[in-house]
Amino acid sequence: MHNLAKNFLPEEGSPAILFEPSELINFEVAWFWQKQWQEKLLLDPLCNQAVWILQHCSCYTLGRGASEENLLFDSENPPVEFYRIDRGGDVTHHVPGQLVIYLVLNLRRYKTDLDWYLRQLENVLIDVLNSLGLTGYRMKGMTGVWCNGKKVASIGIGCRRWITLHGMALNVDCDLSGFNQIVPCGLNGFKTGKLSKWIPT
Repeated sequence: MHNLAKNFLPEEGSPAILFEPSELINFEVAWFWQKQWQEKLLLDPLCNQAVWILQHCSCYTLGRGASEENLLFDSENPPVEFYRIDRGGDVTHHVPGQLVIYLVLNLRRYKTDLDWYLRQLENVLIDVLNSLGLTGYRMKGMTGVWCNGKKVASIGIGCRRWITLHGMALNVDCDLSGFNQIVPCGLNGFKTGKLSKWIPT
């Protein structure tokens, strides 16, 4: 059993529980937690929602409908753990030092519009960067957040009957070399960055 720090987020009318594991979490474990909570909300749409803030062991994930052409390694012999998963988006890399936020929310409590939801997640990330004295921004027609010409945050979600899965990943102070093994998010020509480049730790 993983040691989870648990706090209640007092958003009136939309209670959520925040989980902050104190150690690195294997991707498959976090995925299982989310799917369990999604089932709870599907059975009882009024129960608490859940948010996880954590870091993963090194791995790659490939969204549904994504192209394996964006993998620069043999998918049958990956350099680290590799998962084909139930979110939108293409391939991404998780690594220690990257902050991952998963949200299992009932969008019927907010707005049943996935594009709106994606833009709200981007807003959260842009606000975080702003609080650190950095300028985060969107790129037209794309999902995620950029800073100083580099993509620092990726977003990929799943949704079933308006109950969400997955979320966003922000590169804080991580080894970016693993991104050289993929075409991140399927975007050729874009560089990946991390916040510690501009805010030394």
